[in-house]
Amino acid sequence: MGEILNSASLARRLEELRGQGTTISFANGHFDLIHVGHLRYLRDAAAQADVLVVAINDDSSVARLKGAGRPLVPASERAELLAALEPVDFVTVFSGDSPAPLLTQLRPDVHCKGPDYGTPERVPEFETVRAYGGETRLVGDPKDHSTTDLIAKIGALLQEGSQAAE
Repeated sequence: MGEILNSASLARRLEELRGQGTTISFANGHFDLIHVGHLRYLRDAAAQADVLVVAINDDSSVARLKGAGRPLVPASERAELLAALEPVDFVTVFSGDSPAPLLTQLRPDVHCKGPDYGTPERVPEFETVRAYGGETRLVGDPKDHSTTDLIAKIGALLQEGSQAAE
């Protein structure tokens, strides 16, 4: 089971691990409803280094970025779910719309993002990671799965059910 730590505690822990020669991979996202695309992304991210850190957006940034009614699952519960997944060693929750300040603080060897960016250079945090000597890699399967799509399917099913009941 992975550990859930605040960024300061996580930074100290990663420094200890780095001193032992451990390499660190970093993945981030909203992870509002966990689906197979998330699992594949995390498995691939974990394979890039010895330890995987997963950073999740806090509730206010998810609401800003995804809109009203999101997140469906609060950050504390999303963190608990992610920490229970086999590929995940550490989970932290960050505020703000970008993980760039957290990347600068934690300095992972590899920042992993999904293949929907096309190239590592198109990842918004690419320059941040490059500036401290890290590497950005695209991992996971094509973005064929999304929480937004799941919500739409559930909404359609609920609408069909209410129409059938009328």
